[in-house]
Amino acid sequence: MNFSSKLIEEAVNAFATLPGIGRKTALRLVLHLVKQPKENTEGVANALLRMRLGIKTCGICHNISDAEVCSVCLDTRRDRSTVMVVEGIRDVMAIEETGQFRGLYHILGGVISPIEGIGPQNLNIDSLMDRVAQGEIKEIIMAVSPTIEGDTTIYYVSKKLSLHEVKVSTLARGISFGGELEYADEVTLGRSIVQRVPYRMLNDD
Repeated sequence: MNFSSKLIEEAVNAFATLPGIGRKTALRLVLHLVKQPKENTEGVANALLRMRLGIKTCGICHNISDAEVCSVCLDTRRDRSTVMVVEGIRDVMAIEETGQFRGLYHILGGVISPIEGIGPQNLNIDSLMDRVAQGEIKEIIMAVSPTIEGDTTIYYVSKKLSLHEVKVSTLARGISFGGELEYADEVTLGRSIVQRVPYRMLNDD
């Protein structure tokens, strides 16, 4: 791809580093911005910069937030006795879209995957145990994608939770095995939440 402008080339290269954005798409975006009034482009650039510099991680559930504690954790109308454990931030967004859950969340930050070098120590599991130890939480809903890695993570976390008096449940299998939670449609995900089932660990014997 030949460029008549070094500035355009640099902008295209920057956009192309984003996931799902190839160089042709990056070029379309850059040329679109070039055609816009300068104030519009400045607005986009300033919004991105403010976001990157100002975004925080909630000190309780690890969600993204504008403050030290996110709006969900601060919402006194939510059921504080129920916590849904998810892999990532986009899962929270997907679940919120269903309107079927009014409890709190806990973001693990991934799943256990030895192949990728991700162990329990790399996830936000200890902070979950700290929350449970406070005694207010009565049910943990393991809303982790139904994959081999996801099931391994559910088993590990449930094993640790067995030391506490807390109910552990999982989403009903309306979501196909191997599917990603964030890509499930709202109706299927909503039903899976409502029809959640108690989690039963296999016998270690």
